[in-house]
Amino acid sequence: MPIKVIDQLPAVEALSAENVFVMTESRAQSQDIRPLKIAILNLMPNKIATEVQLLRLLANSPLQVDVDLLRIDDHVSKNTPPSHLNCFYRYFSEVQQQKYDGLIITGAPLGLVDYEDVTYWAQFGDILRWADNNVTSTLFLCWAAHAALYQYYGLQREIRGEKLSGVYWQQVIQPLCPLVRGFDDEFLVPHSRYAQVPKQKYQQHDDLHILAEADVTGAYLLQNSSGSRVFVTGHPEYDLTTLDEEYQRDLAAGAAPKLPENYYRNNNPLQGPQKLWQSHAFLLFSNWLNYYVYQATPFELNQIGSRT
Repeated sequence: MPIKVIDQLPAVEALSAENVFVMTESRAQSQDIRPLKIAILNLMPNKIATEVQLLRLLANSPLQVDVDLLRIDDHVSKNTPPSHLNCFYRYFSEVQQQKYDGLIITGAPLGLVDYEDVTYWAQFGDILRWADNNVTSTLFLCWAAHAALYQYYGLQREIRGEKLSGVYWQQVIQPLCPLVRGFDDEFLVPHSRYAQVPKQKYQQHDDLHILAEADVTGAYLLQNSSGSRVFVTGHPEYDLTTLDEEYQRDLAAGAAPKLPENYYRNNNPLQGPQKLWQSHAFLLFSNWLNYYVYQATPFELNQIGSRT
């Protein structure tokens, strides 16, 4: 699916170098089709790196996708140049009268911060309520998944004794669900988080369905009954070096982090990491776009209404 973005977005050059098809806005204007409209609320500190990761995964399908990059109102980003944000991002308040086929909300480095202490917690709740009425399906990643599960279902996370960091096998437990169509029985996914919600808490809600899990990570992939909410507690979008960059950052900060598990060749950082999760990451995003967005959304965006 060619994704349509502003011509000058740095991700265009990076993805083109990987042989990923990205359609610039000027080229898309010549196509007479109704593209999917996808918004990405980017909460990660390094927004440019996250843009590349997500656009890479959205680009591998046969339809055109218009992407809007969103940011929280009145929140100052310390790790992305203001010039980049001002050029390529829109505040949520600018688009809240619009409707979208799909919405992706990224993780955020807030694993040890109480939800109510997050500076933009109130607007995060506003965005979730808006999405229920204006978006066909929303995909939540890592921190956003746990935060949304708390907002929607009151599921309080538990903080682990040590950070979960590494690449872990996940087992498909609902193989007939369209979201995991084509998945192997087991597949690898990076995780990087302190939080976890016990399985029994999910099971108290008939509207929540665990699709893939592992003993060490807990539930990885969940959805509600309608598919309008998809929760991903790991980071399938991560680049090869992302866990290494986090590990080196924590080392430099004197945090004595645990070595990311199942990540470096022979568990030796000097030998570098291996990327063993990308094929399933592509499949996850392709399935979400096809079965939960394209097949479910009305042709006329203004017909999108309230759903849970």
